[in-house]
Amino acid sequence: MTSLFKFSGSPSEISIKLEGEENRRNVEMKGERGEQELCPVYYDGESVSGRVDMRLKDGRKFQHDGIRIELIGNIVGIEDCLHKEFEYNKAKYHLKDVIVGKIYFLLVRIKIKHMELSIIRRETTGSPPNQYNESETITKFEIINGAPVRGETIPIRLFLGGFEMTPTFRDVNKKISTRYYLNLVLIDEENRRYFKQQEITIFRIP
Repeated sequence: MTSLFKFSGSPSEISIKLEGEENRRNVEMKGERGEQELCPVYYDGESVSGRVDMRLKDGRKFQHDGIRIELIGNIVGIEDCLHKEFEYNKAKYHLKDVIVGKIYFLLVRIKIKHMELSIIRRETTGSPPNQYNESETITKFEIINGAPVRGETIPIRLFLGGFEMTPTFRDVNKKISTRYYLNLVLIDEENRRYFKQQEITIFRIP
């Protein structure tokens, strides 16, 4: 096994190692800061197992209340089966705004059962290695029920005023963040899920 992630920070170094990683297909994904990272591919129904290693630097002590690991991934490997474009009018919205967009299906070779759109709020508190993350689904609704066809366009109109939301906060004092994401999910007849996630910015009008 090889080290997949490393988090460098005083007074420890933390690495995550996944079982069988060296025999698994890897794809390049863009990280939060725009850098390219190699990530292993797992398929629907598979288990993810491995271990977390913590190494103390210079013999220093380190206290923690437990380790929590969250999987944040993307669906890959369906380039020849499904091509869709998710277009919306802007990336910044005020608290009473309306998200207007369209979904274009350019290629459909899998049997889609239905499609959902949701808004996810992701809150982060603390700083590594004592960082806590929590995700909450603000709203979720079904866009289509049944299989789309090539060339079909699905309009989207989502009113934000009916939901309890706060403005976006990014790295306040390097300890607190509140971010929002549009999450588009397609479920096929075998209940496999394909999704696309995009961050949006929420602000309050003065």
